[in-house]
Amino acid sequence: MKREHFDAWAAAELDAVESALSVWVPTDAPAGLGEAMRYGVLDGGKRLRPLLVLAAAQAVDGEREAALRAACAVELIHAYSLVHDDMPCMDNDVLRRGKPTVHVKYGEAQAMLAGDAMQALAFEVLTPCAGDKSALPGSGGVAPALQARLCALLARAAGHAGMAGGQAIDLASIGKALDEHALRDMHRRKTGALLKTSVLMGAACGPVGRETWNALAAYGEALGLAFQVVDDILDVTQASETLGKTAGKDLDNNKPTYVSVLGLDAARAHALELRAQAQAALARSALADTSALALLADKVVERDN
Repeated sequence: MKREHFDAWAAAELDAVESALSVWVPTDAPAGLGEAMRYGVLDGGKRLRPLLVLAAAQAVDGEREAALRAACAVELIHAYSLVHDDMPCMDNDVLRRGKPTVHVKYGEAQAMLAGDAMQALAFEVLTPCAGDKSALPGSGGVAPALQARLCALLARAAGHAGMAGGQAIDLASIGKALDEHALRDMHRRKTGALLKTSVLMGAACGPVGRETWNALAAYGEALGLAFQVVDDILDVTQASETLGKTAGKDLDNNKPTYVSVLGLDAARAHALELRAQAQAALARSALADTSALALLADKVVERDN
């Protein structure tokens, strides 16, 4: 897939994800909760995680409805985590995706509930019942065994062994000196787990052998760390207007980052090394076409926000 074809593919897939989220994130939740949920997840963000799901599913000739549901579920989990992370008890940030954070616009209590509701909705999206209102036009359903597998992958990535555990380490590490091994472990959980699982959820939608599964897992692992390394670089090299969130926040909060531990030049070199590892893993996958996944790795490392 050439880059111009990739861009057209990505735009079409992002439209599909946005349309599905607009259907599935309610407008009628009580007491303004639906409005806060929709504000937190719709019309914003890079949607990298859904694209990873859909690219991996395409590479393994996976089931479309399952992949689209997985893509939306991953984005709901990611969005909920951002809503909670931005709150005063966590990172206390006021800007996200170029607009005021959910707690700034709707208050802390409503932001907490919106995040809780998005987390629950992610698993509701993954477990459709016949004839329910979450069915898409032309929906053929998702086999119960696949529903269970997707739920298990997502829960493990989001919970204590993954994203939540990584955030706990992050909060406990403020003002402390971490070596590269400890920093890598934190970000493997906090950021990397959900990115890696996005790839594996897409792969789970099709027939995949063990060697291919392991190769895609290695790709996701390297990509997840590369994303965080680049995030740390951008935090000290880009303005808030470019990032869509407050720049320099980690430095101000005395948080360890790849830049503070390795230095800026070494962090940039490490991002390139991780991209090479991701591309090498794709080469081991034995899949006929992994070009979309390869180009997503390039996008992660070459981005400016």
